[in-house]
This record gives sequence, C-alpha cells and structure tokens, in this order.
Amino acid sequence: MSAPAIGTTKTAHSDVAPKKKRGPGALATAYLVIYNVVMTAGWLVIAVGLVRAYLVRGSYHGLYFSIEKPLKFFQTGALLEILHCAVGIVPSSVVLTGFQVLSRVFLTWAVTHSVREVQSEDSVLLFVSAWTITEIIRYSFYTFSLLNHLPYLIKWARYTFFLVLYPMGVTGELLTIYAALPYVQKTGLYSVTLPNKYNFSFDYYTFLILTMVSYIPLFPQLYFHMMRQRKKVLAHVEEYKTE
Repeated sequence: MSAPAIGTTKTAHSDVAPKKKRGPGALATAYLVIYNVVMTAGWLVIAVGLVRAYLVRGSYHGLYFSIEKPLKFFQTGALLEILHCAVGIVPSSVVLTGFQVLSRVFLTWAVTHSVREVQSEDSVLLFVSAWTITEIIRYSFYTFSLLNHLPYLIKWARYTFFLVLYPMGVTGELLTIYAALPYVQKTGLYSVTLPNKYNFSFDYYTFLILTMVSYIPLFPQLYFHMMRQRKKVLAHVEEYKTE
C-alpha cells in the first residue's frame, strides 16, 4: 500500500512563499489520469463481479473463479507504477513501490495461479476483497488529485480504510501461501535440484516460508508509515478547515 506525497502545509506569518513541487508535465499528467481511470474502472469491474457471483451462488465460497481473469490483468497492470516512479513522473520510491507491486503480482501468479488447489480457499477471497476496495479508493484518490479536485471523502477513505483492509489483506495472503505449502512440497513446483549443469539449486517451498517470515518486519513498518501519513494528512485538513 503506497503512500502519496503530502501537499505543502499552509503557514501563517511567513514572508517567504513555499516552493511548489514541480508536478508531471501536461502530457504525463494526461497519461496518468487515463491510467488511473482505467485502473479504477478495472477494480470496479472486479468488485461488481464478486457481488454478482455472490448473488448468483448465494455463497462466498469459490468466488475467485468469477473474477480470475480481470484480477490477473489489472493486478499485473500495476507493474507500470514501478516504471512511473523510475522515469520520475510519480514522486514515489521505486524500491517501496516495487516491493508492494511485485509482492501482489507474485501472489497472483506464482502462488494463486500456479497452485490451483488454493484457488477455492476462503483466504483468497479475503485478500482479493481487501485489494479490490483498497485499489478502488487508491486509484480514485490519484485520479482526483491529478485533476486538483480531490473530495474529502476519498482522502479520508484513503487514509482510514487501510486500518482494517491492510491487516485483512495480509492475513489472506499469509493464509493462502500457507495453504499452498503442502502442494508445493509434494510436486516440487518451481524447485531446482542438484545435480544439474548449472550447479544451482532452488527450493520453492523454503522460499515461500521465507516470504511468510519476511512479513514480520515489513508489515509493521508499512502499516505504521501509513498511520503517520494519516495523522499528517487528516490533521492538516482539519487545521485548514478551522482557519
């Protein structure tokens, strides 16, 4: 979950006007608006697909299959965000953005897609639901920010819903990886054993365990980072309203 840049705080009794950060050029802004509108629409399609499938089935079990294709497409489309940071049209960290995007793409393709046995797990619906709500809010936030018409409700949602959605998503991701472990161990999926001509070995089962362990230090850092951002942004809005 990436955090957007915070706007310049209005200061009283200042003789020197604060320097404005240079935003993307007109062409880059137009591209980013189109990108974020498309991504917002894509995740709305996923949300509608989940609701429709639930109404038809009368159960939340196995809803992943109803949105599998759009989920793969739009989650993979988030890879462009890394490029946006790399070329400088978005002022976010390439490393942080890369980690967040690649971790979701990894879970989408290297776990859920590759281990078909986990696709019916309720944990998949848990992280898919969290991702869907998060991304609708996030891409809407970016779209309106680029247009300089950001409704307070979207800003509030951007910095409030993560309090529940982030832990919900992480729980679903971890449970899904855990559910995949027996099948990965049994089949040797993506593992490379010795001897081979490259003199290289790789145990995907161990890699997944290490991936789960990596959540322990990373999740609190990202979560509390967003909490600090929430305090700054929403406190600034409240201060602005009272002036």
